[in-house]
Amino acid sequence: MRYVSTRGGIEPVTFSQAVMMGLATDGGLLLPESFPQIDATTLQRWAELPFKALAVEVMYPYVGEDISRVELEKLVEESYASFSHPEVTPVVEVGDLRILELFHGPTAAFKDVALQFLGNLFELLLERSGGRLNILGATSGDTGSAAIYGVRGQERIDIFILHPKGRVSPIQERQMTTVLDANVHNIAITGTFDDGQRIVKELFNDLAFKQEYTLGAVNSINWARILAQVVYYFYAWGRVSGGDVDQKVTFSVPTGNFGDIFAGYVAMRMGLPVERLILATNRNDILSRFVNSGVYQTGEVYPTISPSMDIQISSNFERYLYYLMDQDPAKVRALMDQMGREGKLEVPAEKRAEVAALFQAAAVSEEETRDQIRDTYAQTGYILDPHTAVGVHAAKEIPGAICLATAHPAKFGAAVKEAIGVESEPPASLQGLMEKETRCAVLEADAAVIRDFMKTTLAG
Repeated sequence: MRYVSTRGGIEPVTFSQAVMMGLATDGGLLLPESFPQIDATTLQRWAELPFKALAVEVMYPYVGEDISRVELEKLVEESYASFSHPEVTPVVEVGDLRILELFHGPTAAFKDVALQFLGNLFELLLERSGGRLNILGATSGDTGSAAIYGVRGQERIDIFILHPKGRVSPIQERQMTTVLDANVHNIAITGTFDDGQRIVKELFNDLAFKQEYTLGAVNSINWARILAQVVYYFYAWGRVSGGDVDQKVTFSVPTGNFGDIFAGYVAMRMGLPVERLILATNRNDILSRFVNSGVYQTGEVYPTISPSMDIQISSNFERYLYYLMDQDPAKVRALMDQMGREGKLEVPAEKRAEVAALFQAAAVSEEETRDQIRDTYAQTGYILDPHTAVGVHAAKEIPGAICLATAHPAKFGAAVKEAIGVESEPPASLQGLMEKETRCAVLEADAAVIRDFMKTTLAG
């Protein structure tokens, strides 16, 4: 399997090269040249597999030239050993709802599914090469802690994570800033998540700096993250369908960066029987507006009770745009150039029907989010986190939809308590965080400032 850029400016690269490159050197995002096609017999067999065995089956066609099956099996086993549920990502019935619980990893968020794997993958590739890696990422809340927990203490890796000061939940902040390993560097920027994402892309596009300091990506611009997330779509379908290949399912995905729902799109392209993908956003609705209008246009970033979706520039959207534009890099470049100049792009009218046929989109208000937490708790006793509540509300007219639960409700205790009067009991991984020592630099949201901080830190 080889990987190409959405902007067509690089020669195809291997899986290992794609992982270490993160963002393509032409500014695009990396994608496989083709998707493996899964037939009905294979689907039926996969439906019976436990999560770890399924992960090997799904991932191997994408990595097989670079990583042996035995190595992949070891990576998968190590990556999911820290999860507290034996199924890793169980599907639970909650009244009339189907909830795909993705929060049983060490930081109680869906990002663990990908970042525990990516951390171990980085370690394997660096041991092979004898090299070092400096990870640079931005987080709206959960990616940062999951990435930090994936690589903390590793000898060949330093990690720098930017988060918007005061715009993540207190638990999310403490999950990052209480990790005091020498290779972990937290930076609170005086700006928004979009500012952090812009800085990361700017520094990755500084090719001299990227090469000299061996930058690596953990944000969902890294293809390995998308790949790991594809697994739980197949797993959820198997638990619900029992292997009946005629049974299509609908997934409701709360998303801000388009990575999680793009993984569902990849699963569908591979042959998973998907009826529809429900794209659920909060008040920051650039993605839902695109689905409903064909126009992708930035706006103000509003702080909400579902802060991991407080995003206006969705870094994975370009991957979907590549397929929507019939895998034509020139069209993607033109649209992204327009986005850079005007703050918006618009797809041709004939493409809007294609978008509408696959996605159903909804923007969920703060009041609707609180009401959904309250209603679900009153009816079932089950506590939704605000992000999951966004997805559940968006799917309320779709019986049988599988709603992705992207975080444990204890991570957003204040919002949950406001809705139902009580906080969720925290899992063991979250207990005692607020009393621990912290370490974090507060810096201006400027690429030059972050570049200088990284240079100074690494020189020391």
